[in-house]
Amino acid sequence: MKLKTLFRISCSSLLIYCLAACSDGNEPSDPKTDPDNNGQNENAELKPRYIWIDASANFPDFANDIAKIRRDLALAKQTGFTDIVVDIRPMTGDILYNSPRCEQVPSLNAWVNNVKTTIKRTATWDYLQTFIDEGHALGLTVHAGFNTMIGGHATGGNANSPAGLLYRDSSKKEWATYRYNNGNPCNIMDLPDQEKFLNPGHPEVQQYLCDLLADLAKYNIDGIVLDRGRYNDLFTDFSPLSRQQFEEYIGYKPENFPGDILPPGTNEVYLPAEVSTLTQKWLEYRAKTIYDFMVKARNAVKSVNPDIKFGVYVGGWYNSYYNTGANWSSQGYDHSTKAKWCSPDYRKYAYADLMDHMLIGAYATPDAVSGNTEWTMEGFCFQAKNKIGKACPLVVGGPDVDWRWTGSAAKYSQIEILSAIRQSVTLCINACDGYFLFDMIHLKMDPEKWDAARDGINSYILNASKNRH
Repeated sequence: MKLKTLFRISCSSLLIYCLAACSDGNEPSDPKTDPDNNGQNENAELKPRYIWIDASANFPDFANDIAKIRRDLALAKQTGFTDIVVDIRPMTGDILYNSPRCEQVPSLNAWVNNVKTTIKRTATWDYLQTFIDEGHALGLTVHAGFNTMIGGHATGGNANSPAGLLYRDSSKKEWATYRYNNGNPCNIMDLPDQEKFLNPGHPEVQQYLCDLLADLAKYNIDGIVLDRGRYNDLFTDFSPLSRQQFEEYIGYKPENFPGDILPPGTNEVYLPAEVSTLTQKWLEYRAKTIYDFMVKARNAVKSVNPDIKFGVYVGGWYNSYYNTGANWSSQGYDHSTKAKWCSPDYRKYAYADLMDHMLIGAYATPDAVSGNTEWTMEGFCFQAKNKIGKACPLVVGGPDVDWRWTGSAAKYSQIEILSAIRQSVTLCINACDGYFLFDMIHLKMDPEKWDAARDGINSYILNASKNRH
């Protein structure tokens, strides 16, 4: 590592602990005059910068140690991020906030020194409230990330054992999604899938999730971001309940269900080039199911606190995102002229109009930063903003920076990786309404990535200042 980088990291580390010490029990600093605010004036002219904090990956540091939470939020602030999204319903479907409707997370698996390790939570303090308190003390905007259609995980518990509601309560088995498996619909609890998704169309599932969201909205958070607010993939859900709902939607019973919906040659992502009207109607029905749930979820949150921002995280690959049932565009956007799978009525169930903010995963590789098409970081953001328009007032996008430059999987050099992070900030933020980076753990594993993110944010702020004057 170069001496310059070592010096910068050392300075950053010193600043972290100074900030942490100052924020403990003292009044929060004023972002407009805070010297650790990169010299920026926090006003509406500068776009927000979000960083996601995955529960499992960061659990070794955060499960039981408030000082480490304080330390890393201070570093996020010093780097130039304005918003954090703290994951409080990880992949088991249990929670890291208080609600009488669901069990608390007792442990999560995380990679520690390249070994999958079970991290137990022994602390009794409120995980979410701690992030809110520490984040607000630093002037950060705090959002809760909520894994939505998740009911359990096959290896998510202690010692890689099953965990989650679907494993604890056998009476809830019909809440689980049904997968079209080798020509037959099967309950996912009878299949080896590790992630146990819920059926988005089940009324009891929808009510359960809305109740959890209502409890979440009782916290003094700034926003909620639904992750996995969708079907698992193209092969779900084919339960008897979904079949009944679909038949009611189209007004008749197909002769061959689900064979007439998923023709031969269909894989988990893409439909064949030619699809039937029945397949189009099936995609409409799934989009309507997700849309109707988003209406209920928004109402559940807003009925408790209308000031909380309600939103979603989605992948930016709209051209294939239909396989999840989530139509995240504006209702004013008509995709039917561009794709044969898309009917003219599909746009009726676009849900961007329901959102206060949307996070777009612009997950391209380090050699695909700029461009105006999908599978470039800039292009993902540009295309998302084009499809959403003004329906949602805040659309932020950016990369997953889990790119490795060491070991057998190395494909990109460290220079290429750091350059991609720096460039991604300005390119993504200018293509939409803000920046989004996934995940904090990847920066913590490689401190040079903190430097690259800070350089990119500082460059954006400097250019924005020049443009204003």
